[in-house]
Amino acid sequence: MSHREQQQLLTGNQPLPQIIKNGTDNSERSPFLTDRNKPVSLTPSWEQRNLPNDELNFKGMTMDRAKMEISPPYDKWKLVFLIFMLHGLGTLMPWNMFITAKGYFVDFKLNSTLTTGEDSAYSTNFLAYIGFASQIPNVVFNWLNVFVNMGGDLTKRIVWSILIEICVFIVTVVLAMLDSSSWPGAFFWITMLCVVILNMANGIYQNTVFGMVATLPIKYTGAVVLGSNISGLFATVISICSSLIFNSQRTAAIYYFITAMFVLLVCFDTYFALPLNRFFRYNELMREKETNQVSLDDKSKTPYWTIFKKASPQLFNVFFVFFVTLAVFPAVHSDVQRMDKDFFIPENLFTAITCFLTFNFFAMLGSSLTSWVQWPTPRYLWIPVVLRVVFLPLFIICNYRPKNVLRVLTVYIENDYIYWTIAIIMSFSSGYLSSLGMMYTPQTVAQKHQVTAGMFAAAMLITGIFTGITFTMVFPIIVANLSF
Repeated sequence: MSHREQQQLLTGNQPLPQIIKNGTDNSERSPFLTDRNKPVSLTPSWEQRNLPNDELNFKGMTMDRAKMEISPPYDKWKLVFLIFMLHGLGTLMPWNMFITAKGYFVDFKLNSTLTTGEDSAYSTNFLAYIGFASQIPNVVFNWLNVFVNMGGDLTKRIVWSILIEICVFIVTVVLAMLDSSSWPGAFFWITMLCVVILNMANGIYQNTVFGMVATLPIKYTGAVVLGSNISGLFATVISICSSLIFNSQRTAAIYYFITAMFVLLVCFDTYFALPLNRFFRYNELMREKETNQVSLDDKSKTPYWTIFKKASPQLFNVFFVFFVTLAVFPAVHSDVQRMDKDFFIPENLFTAITCFLTFNFFAMLGSSLTSWVQWPTPRYLWIPVVLRVVFLPLFIICNYRPKNVLRVLTVYIENDYIYWTIAIIMSFSSGYLSSLGMMYTPQTVAQKHQVTAGMFAAAMLITGIFTGITFTMVFPIIVANLSF
């Protein structure tokens, strides 16, 4: 190669194919090529990573994406936080709407002059039936969603789950419009079937939301838990407002369930608004890059057992918080009666205020506090979680009077203010510690496994709720047979 040709090559004035002349021997071959059929390798480090050609050519790289990588966006106006808080409200909406509507089902739909003795049993044990019809499919489908790709990717799972829940609420509204006084048994079983289908879909929805939010900063998992705690307060307020506005129980129930449909529709719309947010898109981009790298470096299946073992301390915390809470609330908590006749809360509002309103309000406060304070650290969180077991005997020794049960156990806490203080501490600690456990769980594993860890946490949450509800059957037996 002449001096002139080398200068043209270095300055870029002559195309590379023209440098190598036909008929030249190996001694005249350009030092930049080892073979005439191979391209120039300017970035061998990229090729050594065995990246696909599309990635080597920067396919899909836009200016907006490049800007986000250079300058990561923030959650402006906390929109993503609020959206996930709304989805947290939506995940517990089915459960809260049905248990809060106890009066509509028991006193109106299942309490008729035409109701037989068999049907009256449906009315007496309605909450127990609702509990099992709700939590068993919820637990099963929460766990199945961890291991089985049910319904496709995350988007399809959430979309189909919400649509199914909306359809079930439509059926519930139609049932409220109909006069079912002559067929209360059929109404009961149709309602139970609706509850089962509703919670099958909700199990997938709830589990997927916690899996999706696990890749975001930990406070966004706290936002979902906060929304879950707001859900109970929301359902209570809507129930009270609908009963005050409408004199007819049928009309109040119709608008009550329509409100639930409206909330789910808002959840549906806001989910599709998430990709429009730069902060969410940036975090999705980071997750996709991590997933792509994992797919290149590791072709093995998801190590579920390894993830479970690493996250097990926090999974235990999540389970035990909800176990203790649901063992007390609402079954035991709502059966604690007023001791002091001069207590400032009237007897007809005592349970509504000291139980339902107190729990939902202070659990919400506890969850919201985790956005600013995360203490104790993951290593020591188990200590306050385990100490909460003290609430089980504390509520029993209050003036706990289960329906149709003769209490033999002595009442040791006779002061209503002390009982209310215990209820406040239990409620606040439930919201705070459950939120911390859910936030810490995805942080115990590698980023590539955070979605699975989040799904495990959601499954343990529902498992804690189910076992806590089941354990409540022990307390009436204790107070009726134990005396010391």
